[in-house]
Amino acid sequence: MTKKAKIKARPERSRSVNKTDAAERVRKIWPILKKAYPNAGTALRHANPLELLIATILSAQCTDARVNMVTKDVFKKYKSAEHWAKADVKHIESDIRSTGFYHNKAVSIKGASKAIAERYGGKVPDTMEELVALPGVGRKTANVVLGNAFGKPAIACDTHVIRLSRRLALSENSDAVKLEFDLAEIVPKKSWTLFSHVLILHGRNVCNARKPKCENCRISKHCPAANNPALW
Repeated sequence: MTKKAKIKARPERSRSVNKTDAAERVRKIWPILKKAYPNAGTALRHANPLELLIATILSAQCTDARVNMVTKDVFKKYKSAEHWAKADVKHIESDIRSTGFYHNKAVSIKGASKAIAERYGGKVPDTMEELVALPGVGRKTANVVLGNAFGKPAIACDTHVIRLSRRLALSENSDAVKLEFDLAEIVPKKSWTLFSHVLILHGRNVCNARKPKCENCRISKHCPAANNPALW
C-alpha cells in the first residue's frame, strides 16, 4: 500500500462538509472497515442492561480494561438497581475509586439506580427519552445501552468516533450530539451501532490521535486527511 502522509495533531478548525460526498464516502469505507473488524462490539463486560449502564458511566475518562477490572467485583456486590440505590455514596466511591472521578460517578450511579428502582421497577428503560432523564445519563451513555443491551440502532460518539469522523470529512462537528445527528443522516440505520464500534477500534488500532498509521490504513485512499493533511 502506498505510504501516506501522517497527520500531525493540530488545533480544531472550522471545516465545511458536503453531506452527499460524506454519504458516498461512508458507502465506500463501510464494507472495508466492517471486514477489517468482524468481531467489533463493546469491550465493557456486562450481563444485563443495568450492568452496562453502570459500566458505561464508569468508563468516562477511564479505559475499558480498568472498568472491567472494577466491575468484576462490584457487580458481585451490587446486584440490582435497589442495591445501588440503597448503598452509601462513600461506599460506592471506595469501590469505584480507581476509575477516576469517583465522586461524580458514584452520585450518578446512585441517582440513576434510584430512579430506575422507583420509576421502572428496577428495570432499565429502553428509550432515549427515558434514559437521558436518569441522573448522570447523557446521549452517549444512552446510545451505548440502547445499541448493546437492547439491540436498537444507536450511534455512540466517543473521542475516537469524533476524531475519525472529522478526518474522514463525515462531519464538521466535534460536538458529540451534533455529530450523532450528522452520522445518522449518512450511515444506514441498521449499521449505526456497529459503525460506532468499528470506528472506535480503527481509532485505537490505526487512526491514532497523534500518530495515525496512514501507511497501514485500509481506507486511506478515501480519507481526505491522509491524502492532504494540510486540510485537516
